[in-house]
Parts: sequence; structure tokens; C-alpha cells
Amino acid sequence: MIIARRNVVVGWLLLGVLMVVTLLPFVSMFTSALFPSGSYPIGISWPAHPQWGNFLSAFRAADMGVLLESSGLILLGVVPISLLISTFAGFALGHLRVRGGQVAFVLFLLGLTLPLEGIIVPLYYEVRGLGLLDTRWALILPLIGLFMPFSVYWMRAHFINAPRELSEAARVDGATTWQLFWRVHVPLARPALTSLGILLSVWTWNQFLLAIVLVDVPTNRTMAGALGAFQGQWGTNIPLLNAGSLLILAPTLILFIAFQRQFVTALLQGSLKG
Repeated sequence: MIIARRNVVVGWLLLGVLMVVTLLPFVSMFTSALFPSGSYPIGISWPAHPQWGNFLSAFRAADMGVLLESSGLILLGVVPISLLISTFAGFALGHLRVRGGQVAFVLFLLGLTLPLEGIIVPLYYEVRGLGLLDTRWALILPLIGLFMPFSVYWMRAHFINAPRELSEAARVDGATTWQLFWRVHVPLARPALTSLGILLSVWTWNQFLLAIVLVDVPTNRTMAGALGAFQGQWGTNIPLLNAGSLLILAPTLILFIAFQRQFVTALLQGSLKG
């Protein structure tokens, strides 16, 4: 009993330390963003006269209305297509067990080992050869390919643990493979699809390297990619720079808060099944 209580106390202490370490940078950014424009905040301190208007000034200076639209269009191009393709591939590799599926799965796993920094140069020349530089397609198409190994791995892990009794019962009732996939297994895969969609959305929104290498027009980049241009213009204005960074982070935080239950549910299902 004493050991169990001690473990609980240690667990809460570790959780508290982790929470402080995680939140400390955000608190520093938030307090720095409230100082007068042009000042140089030191450490974590609350300003005598908080300048809440810095957030509005950063929004206008970075033209974030246009950037939100650009990021939204890139998300709509990357996430749904990635989810669709990875769901098809995951079902084929994990549940149908198609011939040659193991070889294909190993190739997808090899894709997880490729560092983005190692392929950015040939990717640049490939995109330039297609005439897509400085367009949103220069981000959409590579991101779909780069996300595919992890997406297929994620969906395969779900479908490989799906109850085969449901498939057998559906086959007895005369269901085709398409009906089996769409009416039986896709509804069961909603937690996995939701959590994967959250991850892909966050990764797309925060994509920085591809945005600054493949797109020179800031208004065609993601929000995080446009931060490079914003930093170049306002890099010496620390409060405004922190305010802009927090505005860029806000949508991803809202997304996680809104769908945290679905995300945790998918992770727990994977841990229980796997």
C-alpha cells in the first residue's frame, strides 16, 4: 500500500515537472508579447502595462488573413488525399493481406527512415522540373508523398487488428470487398482516421523547411513558413515576433483541444490491441 502510494506521488511529481518544462516557453512567449513594441523583455516578467494590441498589430503586419487562407487550402489538399490513400493501402495491407503486401510494407517502412533534409535538394529540382515552384502545389504534392509512409503504417496497424469475424459475417451476407471496406471497416476506423487527420494537419500547418525552400511567395506558404518572412521584417521587434508566433500556434492548439478525446481513444485502442 505504501509502495503504491509512493509510486502515485512520484508519478504526479514527474508529471508536474514535465508540465512546467512544456509550458514554460509558452508562458515566456506570452509575457514577452505583451511588452511595448520595440522593447527587449528579459526572462519571464509581467509588464506594467500589457499591450494586448500587439496581437492585432502582428496579425495585420503579417497579413495573417491571407496566410490563414493559404494554409487552409494546403491542408485541404494534403490531409483528405493522404487519409484516402492511406486508408485504402492500410486496408489492403492489414486486412486483405494482398500478395506482395509484406514487400510493399517494408518499402513504406524504409520511407520512414528518409530524412527530409537529405531529399530536399533533389525534391527542389523535381518540383522545378514540373514547373510548380512558388505555387501551393509545390507543398501539397511533396507533403502527400512524405506523409504516406507513416499514414499507411498507422492505418495498417488499425486494420490488422480489426475483427475478422465481422468480415466473415459480411461475406456470408453477400457483401463485396468494397461494401466490406466502406460499410463495415471505415466506420470502425473513425478514431484512427481522426487522430491521423489531427497529426497530418499539425504537421502540414507547422511545415517550415519545404515552405521556405520551394515557395518564395510568402502568401503561398503555410503559416509557419511565412514566419520566416515575418521574422526577417520584424526580427528586432521581440514583442511583435512573439505575438505573431503565438497566433501561428493557436490553431494547432485549438485543434488538439477540440479533438483530444478522439486522439486519446485511438492511441488507447492501438495500445490495447497491439
